Amino acid sequence: MTTAVDKWRADLASWAVPQEILDQAEVAPWFHPAALFALPDEIWSSPSHDRAREAMPEGGTVLDIGCGGGIAAFALTPPAKHVIGVDHQREMLDMFEKNATDRHVTAEIYEGFWPAVADQVPAADVVTVHHVVYNVGEIKPFIEAVNAHARKRVVLELPVVHPMTPRNAGWKYFWNLDRPTSPTIDDFLKVLAELGIDAKSERFTGKILLDEGEDDRVEYTRMRLCLPQERRAEVEEFLKDNPPPTSRELAVVWWDKV
Repeated sequence: MTTAVDKWRADLASWAVPQEILDQAEVAPWFHPAALFALPDEIWSSPSHDRAREAMPEGGTVLDIGCGGGIAAFALTPPAKHVIGVDHQREMLDMFEKNATDRHVTAEIYEGFWPAVADQVPAADVVTVHHVVYNVGEIKPFIEAVNAHARKRVVLELPVVHPMTPRNAGWKYFWNLDRPTSPTIDDFLKVLAELGIDAKSERFTGKILLDEGEDDRVEYTRMRLCLPQERRAEVEEFLKDNPPPTSRELAVVWWDKV
């Protein structure tokens, strides 16, 4: 019988782009420039930040896995006074460290993939993991290491469907490629239950922050679909008839350590 963990791994593997298409890409379709993860002037309130903040003691510590610029961490300062960032892109960690300095918060950074670097990273009162799990095929050791590093609470944020789902129409149009529809938030919750974690979840609508400008939307769509620069005009025309969404349904998933 297929387990929830096995299904999660297989479902994510089905999102792999065929090699013959990847070979035509000018840049990796999953690459995100660090500038897209810069902190906004004001970090908005959200259920994810609320669930993390309510468990954070005054002067506490937050560990942000896949931190980028650190929105999940710096939404908690204050009451948190110390932030720990983990990311596999050095430029993300440099931005995270600068953001801590600008906010007069102490920080530690660790470069690498989770959970490969988990043994180097200290525990924290709250562990945040935003928009990472759909990149993790080996979800069991990932979650176990996350859980082991939280003293009080783990808070994850993820879309209710795979974040590349809005690109499915483009893959069909340009490559005649049918894309998957799973895993989803329900599959993730089944994984947690299978791992013995009694998680709670809440859904909400969030703004899509990436690819906001018109030029950016065209360029990032072209890049995500592995199309060369000379097909940019075709992408622009496609987006006129298939405008990308400006919001999406998200979920916050959290549990307390006992």
